[in-house]
Amino acid sequence: MEFKSVVTISWELLFQIINTVILFIVLKKILFKPVLNIIDSREEGIKNDIATGQQAKNEGLALKAEYEQKLAVAKKEGQEIIKQATFRAEQKSDEIISTAKEEASNLKDRASKDIAQEREKVMNELKNDISSIAILAASKVIEEDIDQSKHEEMINKFIEEVGEAK
Repeated sequence: MEFKSVVTISWELLFQIINTVILFIVLKKILFKPVLNIIDSREEGIKNDIATGQQAKNEGLALKAEYEQKLAVAKKEGQEIIKQATFRAEQKSDEIISTAKEEASNLKDRASKDIAQEREKVMNELKNDISSIAILAASKVIEEDIDQSKHEEMINKFIEEVGEAK
């Protein structure tokens, strides 16, 4: 048995190596550069997308913070409006109550004045009725006609004396 060497150097091997190197150079020029350019552009696009995403995230966070701040301000303003409305309602309530009390007081005063006027009117009517009755009684007792004005003067004087005695 004879052993053959696994690798033998021959012209055929040399041509295969040269063909492989030429194929590598041609593929490098034709295929590797465009593929590397595509990979580089893809890498650049991904980096740009990541940067854009990060910028959008930052803008979103800024908008969220601004929204939360505006929401807090709106809540505060709403609470202030409610507080002012409550205060105005209380003032209006107090005003209505004081107006009602004042009107009640005025009605009471007016009623008291009306009662006093009615009393005075009734008293005057009673004086007139009493004087008429007294004139009639006196004329019957004396049975003579007395002058009407003199008689009324005497009766009014008598009534005044009676009124002062009260």
